[in-house]
Amino acid sequence: MKQFTSIDDIDNLTELLKLAAKIKQNPYNYKYLGKDKILCLLFFNPSLRTRLSTQKAALNLGMNTLVLNLNNESWAIEIENGSIMNKGTQEHIKEAARVISSYCDVIGIRTFAGMTNKIEDYQELILNKFISYATVPIISLESATLHPLQSLADLMTIEEQKKKSKIKVVLTWVPHSQSLPQAVANSFAEWVSKLDVEFVIANPPGFNLSKKYTKNALVTHNQNEALKEADFVYSKNWSSYENYGEIGNDFNNWMITKEKLKLTANAKFMHCLPIRRNVVASDTVIDSKDSLVIEQANNRTFAAQSVLFKLLQNEK
Repeated sequence: MKQFTSIDDIDNLTELLKLAAKIKQNPYNYKYLGKDKILCLLFFNPSLRTRLSTQKAALNLGMNTLVLNLNNESWAIEIENGSIMNKGTQEHIKEAARVISSYCDVIGIRTFAGMTNKIEDYQELILNKFISYATVPIISLESATLHPLQSLADLMTIEEQKKKSKIKVVLTWVPHSQSLPQAVANSFAEWVSKLDVEFVIANPPGFNLSKKYTKNALVTHNQNEALKEADFVYSKNWSSYENYGEIGNDFNNWMITKEKLKLTANAKFMHCLPIRRNVVASDTVIDSKDSLVIEQANNRTFAAQSVLFKLLQNEK
């Protein structure tokens, strides 16, 4: 593996899931890989799980970490080529990416969708510029359109928790008060599509995801119908892709409740966190024995550690 920005960077998903599970059993057995190596984590937006789990993953491998919040701890970065930098930006990404590369062995980058211009967001300008100019491997810690580390942890969690070989997985849209990107939903759809499962996406009209990521998944606007006999229910809000950035109104009935989960086959409840209680899902769902939200978050460490393992191993 030379970089990790989407599922397309993985040679063998089954092998990577097995590696993550093996690392989880003995997370400190591979410190030799990261000896005298440095991981630099760059954040253009806030983070809790991604930042801490990736730092922990690096430490488990014997790596040192550097963390920089680019929005308030560094010079403002210009990404346009040929720009006349006589206004707000002080540092061009050409120099920044090369300089940062000289300080570390792997760079992790977290960016976020601007939610106003679909074309620009889906071009992944910041991530792709760093890939172009950096001289060390890049890991996406979430981008404008995808969150592969979250998806790897999600699939790891499903593999651990499933009780039968053929399962039904439902990704359902849920309400939110803010305009959120499609990154987690896009990524989850893309990754689950690689598994031998029945996969259904439920969302209101006007909230279909890009077909680039949903592939052959069944998409329905009837949440109750989608939930029937589900084994895993992944709830996630995303703003409209079609009417880009719109959040919609009067969709409170899409919140996941204990009553809705009675339609399922005793489904496990999933969410990437943070979660707005009694908006996205009720307290009774989040706090239930069938909620996997904490285990998903825990698995973020081992997902990140397996990716770093592969990148470091590639250097040997």
